[in-house]
Amino acid sequence: MQADVRTASVDLYFLPVQTRVPLKFGPETLTSVICARVRVTVVDRAGRTASGWGETPLSVQWAWPSDLGYQERCDAMQQFCRMLAQAWAEFDAEGHALELGHGFATSVLPSLLTSLNDSRGADAEPMPLLAALVCCSAFDVALHDAYGHSVGREVYSTYNSEFMNVDLAHFLEPAADSKVTFAGKYPCDFMMFPPKQTMPAWHLVGGKDLLDASELTGDEPDDGYPVLLGDWIERDGLTCLKVKLRGNDAAWDYDRLTQVGKIALEKGVLWLTTDFNCMVTDPAYVNAILDRLVLDQPRIYQMILYVEQPFPYDLEANQIDVHSVSARKPLFMDESAHDWGLVRLGRQLGWTGVALKTCKTQTGALLSLCWAKAHGMTLMVQDLTNPMLAQIPHCLLAAHAGTIMGVETNAMQFYPAASAPEEAIHHGLYRRRDGQVDLSTLNGLGFGYRVSDINRELPEKAARFSQ
Repeated sequence: MQADVRTASVDLYFLPVQTRVPLKFGPETLTSVICARVRVTVVDRAGRTASGWGETPLSVQWAWPSDLGYQERCDAMQQFCRMLAQAWAEFDAEGHALELGHGFATSVLPSLLTSLNDSRGADAEPMPLLAALVCCSAFDVALHDAYGHSVGREVYSTYNSEFMNVDLAHFLEPAADSKVTFAGKYPCDFMMFPPKQTMPAWHLVGGKDLLDASELTGDEPDDGYPVLLGDWIERDGLTCLKVKLRGNDAAWDYDRLTQVGKIALEKGVLWLTTDFNCMVTDPAYVNAILDRLVLDQPRIYQMILYVEQPFPYDLEANQIDVHSVSARKPLFMDESAHDWGLVRLGRQLGWTGVALKTCKTQTGALLSLCWAKAHGMTLMVQDLTNPMLAQIPHCLLAAHAGTIMGVETNAMQFYPAASAPEEAIHHGLYRRRDGQVDLSTLNGLGFGYRVSDINRELPEKAARFSQ
């Protein structure tokens, strides 16, 4: 098609961000993060160029859970970002952004990850695919943004036969037990148009978050933002709480969920969800907590909208039958859902929903969305504590996906100051009001960032490559 593009150059930046309060991921705690920001320039068949932006936090503790030191893992992910910058600049395929993103993920990313792991030595722990996808997502998002600028359209309006060279049958295969067909179907057929302008916002109750005044030590930040859960609920009008649990301490998990649930009931919160951080190995662990809640705390049980990813994220290595859990509550894949193929496997094992994340690439999220919706699975869009530009594609995905309930968004809890330049332009996306986020300021081409309006000073480039 005349609208086809190919990459021409790539610029990479690293933006360090410090948290105001710690965020616990399973056995680890996040106190800072480095965000990879990428500019991709594409060229069309007429020789015209256009640029787009993408960003993702390199959330080491989430993407690469390990006993390895944080710095070793972080250094490897930054090194991989530099390798990706060169590989994307040299990638000579042309087409729609979704086609290029899929082609890169299947033909380049695996060998590039092997190259990184080989360079780290035979005795080094290999970087997992999830971490590689997190690194790649900033480039993939930037490509989609650039494509929108290239064709003069908002990017979600291009996921159709007018701009794409192939239909979904080129990428996806239906489940063997279904009558689904992807022939003649495009991503737009599974999306909401017009997208939501406002959505309920899910607040994250981290494992180290303070619930009430009895937990105050005097060391809390005095920066004008709430510290206690009840204050957050009142300030932002929250109606949805996601509760981080340990997954290996049933007594603590039950008590934590009960404590949060009682505050939620008192403050008028409507919905809860539980996140066991991939630490559970036996469905009986989750079932016992849910069954105890039914008897002892039925109102809290009723508030649980779904259960998120209790089991190890390597689904192929841990093929646990989870039908007993999903018989109690909807059960959503998160870390396990790298791509639509794993969503298909998850469905066979009893998972009923998928938590999409742009940090596993915009391309992958869209294809998983289409596969899941075609097979009757429910969707959610989950956060990776996305600050700055990363917040925008994240919320746009939720607005177009048709989620079970709004969008998780928590960067304003853990590093609100980091997004001050973006908040000045998109005030409704970086501050929750009446329990909602507001996307109405997003307009223009690509993802509608309005980068030229945002007064963001970037650091020195970490890498630049061109064809």
